[in-house]
Amino acid sequence: MSTPTYHSTAARIIADFVSEDTVLSDRADLARFLREHRLVTEGAIPITLADLDEALVLRAGLRAALTGQGQGQEPEAVARAQRVLDGLRVTVRITPAPGAASPLAPAVVDEVRRGLARIAGAWSALMSTGEWRSMRR
Repeated sequence: MSTPTYHSTAARIIADFVSEDTVLSDRADLARFLREHRLVTEGAIPITLADLDEALVLRAGLRAALTGQGQGQEPEAVARAQRVLDGLRVTVRITPAPGAASPLAPAVVDEVRRGLARIAGAWSALMSTGEWRSMRR
């Protein structure tokens, strides 16, 4: 069995975010993930426990959607993740930033929510191109 190769920036962000190999056990892990994937600006990121919880809920829902469990065993995980997405403010950029995963961009000031909004933009790109199907486990 070969390991799938994901070519788009959006696919890499989502694959890393939902990966069981990516540790997101505390606020420092979340800050490191957001910085490593350039989803936030450099500098201090004040992350609350509520921010971490939202990130973990979003992760569980995206993971369930990719594994097909969103329709079967884990529909509640997808529903909870949808509530996180519903709370994020994004806008569409006519000219996306170079290297952006999606033309959707954060419309919020808070760095953590900006990072989550960029993950939402990456998910949107995967959904609109159909690339998510090749990522299903």
